[in-house]
Amino acid sequence: MSTSYLPATTDSIAQALEAKNPSDAISILYRVLDDPSSSPEALRMKEQAITNLTELLRQENRGEDLRSLLTSLRPFFSLIPKAKTAKIVRGIIDSVAKIPGTSDLQISLCKEMVQWTRAEKRTFLRQRIEARLAALLMETKEYSEALTLLSGLVKEVRRLDDKLLLVDIDLLESKLHFSLRNLPKAKAALTAARTAANAIYVPPAQQGAIDLQSGILHAEEKDYKTAYSYFFEAFESFNALEDPKAIFSLKYMLLCKIMVNQADDVGGIISSKAGLQYLGPDLDAMKAVADAYSKRSLKLFETALQDYKAQLEEDPIVHRHLSSLYDTLLEQNLCRLIEPFSRVEIAHIAELIELPVEHVERKMSQMILDKKFAGTLDQGAGCLIIFEDPKTDAIYPATLETISNVGKVVDSLYVRSAKIMA
Repeated sequence: MSTSYLPATTDSIAQALEAKNPSDAISILYRVLDDPSSSPEALRMKEQAITNLTELLRQENRGEDLRSLLTSLRPFFSLIPKAKTAKIVRGIIDSVAKIPGTSDLQISLCKEMVQWTRAEKRTFLRQRIEARLAALLMETKEYSEALTLLSGLVKEVRRLDDKLLLVDIDLLESKLHFSLRNLPKAKAALTAARTAANAIYVPPAQQGAIDLQSGILHAEEKDYKTAYSYFFEAFESFNALEDPKAIFSLKYMLLCKIMVNQADDVGGIISSKAGLQYLGPDLDAMKAVADAYSKRSLKLFETALQDYKAQLEEDPIVHRHLSSLYDTLLEQNLCRLIEPFSRVEIAHIAELIELPVEHVERKMSQMILDKKFAGTLDQGAGCLIIFEDPKTDAIYPATLETISNVGKVVDSLYVRSAKIMA
């Protein structure tokens, strides 16, 4: 940074825009910010310089420089309105977020700014930075710290009745409880977010996020038809905004179709006008799963899981539901294969189903314990012995019913005799 400053004028801003390379432009803009003038025109030009400088540093992936810029601007913030300060601070934090691999930097930056806003008593800005910090902590799986931060924040915001921020915080709390597998609290927080959202105008992106979370919670409860409706609403919102989250909504829509045994509809949704915009590995993965499910082929299912590991297994929501689907498919296939036999080699079943013997043996022992069929494993001979389904003898229920009826008759006679004796 040069020691000599440039006057905060439109000519200086234009000079930075005309610079041959980003380094020169950054240097010029730093010199503009060094101008000691605090006239309204100079302040306006400095705001423009900050916006341009933030964008250039983001393009150059200079996260630490953005952090230093935010620290160095603190004296400047005392000269401009609080609303403009909030806009600049959030803009710089958003720019750092767009630089890959800066999660730790974002967390430390947010913590620094929370301390500064507390000292400066800027409550409005602090609450929003704390909400952002809680989201970052959740992404890095620091759940206990995020929950502690949100618990205090949600009480404070409810007291101030800031509905828009309350929607964000309640939605974040719902995601956090879902990550901790606490579904009742996740649903309660989402209901609170919806209640707050009904009282105000909610931006489409935020409404899409609420619908997406609603779909995820309904899918977790195996209510896939309702979940599909919510995912569709979220997809329409994100698609209109060209938001990257649209692909996730579409992927979860396809997942719901597969889970309700409508895998044949997947191809139609992908080839629709909206689906064609998002062709790529995510949709290819769901198409492969749908094909495997339609053909009831475990081998194709496992191939899809291996070929699209990033899209299927690394997405916790898809992975959880596909694990359940895979188990169901495996059980159906095994029951169908062992049906004709009373005694069969495990190796033969494994060969028919095209899976490792150890995998098949472990699954069949689990199914016997879950009483999916009656049988036992003879591990010495490597065989599965299937028992005939024990037929319930109808005489016992009938006898119990007769005894019950006789008991009622005796009770009735006793009551009548007691009346006569009286």
